[in-house]
Amino acid sequence: MFGKRITLFKLFGFEVRVDLSWLIIAFLIVWSLSRGFFPYQHKDLSSTTYLWMGIVGALGLFASIVFHELWHSLIARRVGLPMKGITLFVFGGVAEMDDEPPNAKAEFLMAIAGPFSSIVLGFGFYAFYSTFGKLPVPVEGVMRYLALINWILAGFNLLPAYPLDGGRVLRSALWSWKGDLRWATRIASQTGSAFGIVLILLGLINVFYGNVIGGIWWFVIGMFLRNASQMSYKQVLVRKALEGEKVRRFMNEEPVSVPPSISLRELVEDYVYKYHYKMFPVVENGNLIGCIGTDRVKEIKKEEWESHTVAEAANQCSPDNVISPETDTLKALSVMSRTGKSRLMVVENNNLIGIIALKDILGFLSTKMDLENYGEG
Repeated sequence: MFGKRITLFKLFGFEVRVDLSWLIIAFLIVWSLSRGFFPYQHKDLSSTTYLWMGIVGALGLFASIVFHELWHSLIARRVGLPMKGITLFVFGGVAEMDDEPPNAKAEFLMAIAGPFSSIVLGFGFYAFYSTFGKLPVPVEGVMRYLALINWILAGFNLLPAYPLDGGRVLRSALWSWKGDLRWATRIASQTGSAFGIVLILLGLINVFYGNVIGGIWWFVIGMFLRNASQMSYKQVLVRKALEGEKVRRFMNEEPVSVPPSISLRELVEDYVYKYHYKMFPVVENGNLIGCIGTDRVKEIKKEEWESHTVAEAANQCSPDNVISPETDTLKALSVMSRTGKSRLMVVENNNLIGIIALKDILGFLSTKMDLENYGEG
């Protein structure tokens, strides 16, 4: 879903990151506020004033989205669910979870916390410009906008379209009713997909009647919602299929390792081209001393491969490339997703005992989900 992300700051222990795609929407928000919304609402102000109103309004929206996602994260922490952080991207923000909620009640509390916080924040902005009497027009205009946008944010997120907050509320109700998370997710995701189709059709109708920009936005949001609902359901299926499975089950117990003394050219010619792996453990006298990957080799000029040894270029063992055999396989997938690596070294008592590869996990998933009709239950 996301591209390159930049960490901005930490808030209550949560990393707040911005996807580079958000810079696109930030520019569009400033442009639409300063050239359209504020000039329409407040006449006869200077273009510089409208621009500053647009910038402050966009920053206020940024803070409002972080506030919304922060409450999701705080409630998740309260119910014992680990959170990766908060990421802003082109369609808003997301509080990134490492796992599914432990029960339907936790799901409901986490889901409802975001829209409720946006409603409260909207009333806070409303109270600000209502209580302090006659404010300068630019200040009042921005406060009115932030009150309105927070109520819109809450209203949109309360739509029963998974994975929006309202869709998660729906899933929690279905989960509580039947006690089946997979079934509840399937129904909620189908509802989310249906809402996405409605928005796509709404976008096409708007384009047909001449509202091209608005129609394109509705269309894109509909496509995003439909894809997100389908992907979210697939993630639940993956979690269910791998539930209780340990890394030990999928690891190759006879991994190909390389000695630290060979040159990078020998590594490429004798190992990479022969076995077609992107990462190899580096072992000397039975001791694991690190690993070497093709991404590291590419950092060194090809004409210098002969003059550099594997020992010089090898990466040290770390949580990014090493995992325990008793770790849940979902954790291994999470590490692979975070680091972009497709192979991890499996280590027990500081000894290399295997390699776990993404292709082996995916092969198991494909077979199990096909045999057990995971998409139907």
